[in-house]
Amino acid sequence: MSPSPAPPVSWPAGKRAAASFTFDVDAESAVLSTHPQAADRMSLMSHQSYGPLVGVPRLLRMLERHGVRATFFVPGWTARRHPGSVRAIAAAGHEIAHHGYLHEPLTGTDTATEASFLDKGLDALEEVAGVRPVGYRAPMWELTHRSPGLLADRGFLYDSSLMDADTPYELAVPGGRSLVEVPVQWALDDWEQYCYLPDISGTGLIESPRKALEIWTLEFEAMRREGGCFVLTTHPFLSGRPSRAAALEELVERVAGCADTWLAPLADIAHHTRSLALPPRVVDRPDPRL
Repeated sequence: MSPSPAPPVSWPAGKRAAASFTFDVDAESAVLSTHPQAADRMSLMSHQSYGPLVGVPRLLRMLERHGVRATFFVPGWTARRHPGSVRAIAAAGHEIAHHGYLHEPLTGTDTATEASFLDKGLDALEEVAGVRPVGYRAPMWELTHRSPGLLADRGFLYDSSLMDADTPYELAVPGGRSLVEVPVQWALDDWEQYCYLPDISGTGLIESPRKALEIWTLEFEAMRREGGCFVLTTHPFLSGRPSRAAALEELVERVAGCADTWLAPLADIAHHTRSLALPPRVVDRPDPRL
């Protein structure tokens, strides 16, 4: 089957575009999922725990200053390790969404294993924060072709892991079902700008927040002209640092001040997309033998 592009989306109240600020609260799980031996590296673990301990409170204060509601993707393990931070996110009125259990990579797993990550994460978020999330983001944005079906089986409304459109769309799921997909992209992620973890991630080149702000602002303005949906992904252990949080606040203020842009959590954007009754798109596995 030949792929087809996502159809255009009309935004509420005559808005021209949509935007959402999202935060992946990985904490130590982003490292431990693939390098469990790193638990013995006290300094590295402290770098990761900065997110829930310092970054999250700083970012929550920043969002409150501008009256912005955001989406926080939380691994179940993070919720159990840092329950106070996760409860503070919920208490501030932000959306809590699913991000695996221990931020586990899905590539190479079988169906039962992937399902167990989903179920453990759901149990942890309900236990700690009292929420049953409607949204999901795959660790490292690496969905499998079975992921949409597993999410639909569990009543999820949306996913935010794919990269093939500028606007949300209905993703076809086997059995005549669909899942709202809210696309992302690597250029709108702070990991590529700031993350250096010795022996694990990055080259050691840590960019200036000015550069990150320039990239993200340019993309927001272009997406706004296109009538698309701007989704920024940041990590509290990275963008929660003082100079980076200050740069991010400049962008939040700019986006929030655009009267023609609907700024909302991803769940609100997904509910709106579902209300449009768009025809589901099939995103199938390409055949490398063509």
